[in-house]
Amino acid sequence: METSLGTIEDGYDVLKKAGEGTFSEVIKAKRRTDGKVFAVKRMKGKFSSQEQVDKLREVQALRRLRNHPNIIHMEEVIFNKDKRSLDMVFELMDMNIYERIKGRRNHLPEELVKRYMYQLCKALDYMHRNGIFHRDVKPENILIKDEDLKLADLGSCRGIYSKPPFTEYISTRWYRAPECLLTNGYYGHKMDMWSVGCVMFEVMSLYPLFPGSNELDQINKIHDIIGTPPPQVMSKIRKHSSHMRVNFPDKQGKGLRKLLPNASEECVSLLEGLLDYDPDNRLSARHALRHPYFKELRSEDKRRAKTAAAAEAAAVEQHAPDDTANATARLANMSLKPHDARKLVHDEPSPRRHRSLRSFRRHGSKKSDGSPAPEPVPSLGHPMLAASAHVSLSPPKPKQKHRLFRKGHSKSMKEGSPKLPPIVMGRQPGRSLTHHSQQGSKLPSVSKR
Repeated sequence: METSLGTIEDGYDVLKKAGEGTFSEVIKAKRRTDGKVFAVKRMKGKFSSQEQVDKLREVQALRRLRNHPNIIHMEEVIFNKDKRSLDMVFELMDMNIYERIKGRRNHLPEELVKRYMYQLCKALDYMHRNGIFHRDVKPENILIKDEDLKLADLGSCRGIYSKPPFTEYISTRWYRAPECLLTNGYYGHKMDMWSVGCVMFEVMSLYPLFPGSNELDQINKIHDIIGTPPPQVMSKIRKHSSHMRVNFPDKQGKGLRKLLPNASEECVSLLEGLLDYDPDNRLSARHALRHPYFKELRSEDKRRAKTAAAAEAAAVEQHAPDDTANATARLANMSLKPHDARKLVHDEPSPRRHRSLRSFRRHGSKKSDGSPAPEPVPSLGHPMLAASAHVSLSPPKPKQKHRLFRKGHSKSMKEGSPKLPPIVMGRQPGRSLTHHSQQGSKLPSVSKR
């Protein structure tokens, strides 16, 4: 997908403004060619060139992740050179998760919440496996349409293999992991999973889990429910913390079970794994998908994949010619004479196998015992033998054994042996039989990003 030059008005009719954020605003626009409505993210900043647009992390990430059904699909990127503006065209969804639960008095069905969280974990698993983490997972950035969920707003994403420290004030405070709050930017992709736990609790209970008014209040609210971490976890945090005192009095949190009395054991277990204080012990997206809480949805995915594979195989079998059956019928109707059969065998291509010179000489030096010789089968080992494959089918004449280990054997080789390409026999000092690159050549170095 290449960046288009022009304006959004060239191919779309702008309908109305749908929302606004810190760095962009969202408008609805209808494409003139087919009348389909899209959401257009209009960036507030100015861009100097198309190259600068193509280097944006959000643009690069969305192009890399465009094939996943639970990540928002970017239809087009439009850069206006005159106004230096950027418009990103996305598929249109109904609402975000926050709008879905805002003002509700009745809880959403647990099966629907489970389906939403399963899709969110699949989106993050795909992102993390592609070397990207989101850094701003919150209800406003999770879009839904009926029962389908898509993760959006990748403007804060970073590469997993980038070297910390990262930006400290990232992610919305209520969904920020402890390592983001207590260190000088030393965090990783597990921060996304902490945010998933916060979002999951909020969707189930209809209120935020840790609504801190500032960073210190945020940590205290976490300790009120989760409790203070063990000393070894705090020692790891202190290594990268200089802006905040990390000595907290021991506190036993009230726990998640008291806040979700009607939730199943599997649900509480998953939340506790997502909200582990230590990022090293926190569930990854891949492990969260394997949790017993999602067992039914995993089975449903397997059945759907099996059905799709069977339908694809049936379509291929129906439309493609049955080459195997036709080939079998042709072979059954063939009547080959012995001479033709031998020729067919001789002409059959085979993989070339390297044979050492000593083995080749030994192969051609066997004495004949006078018994009827078998049909000569072409040796396809050495290149010179491959050239002698099409020989007469009469019994071969006995060959005189080369005197390899007597003085003057080189003369016998010159007279009775075909000229062969030089082959290295055995290991020579300072050399190996394996292939070596030219002296001074280097493999391309791979730099860590």
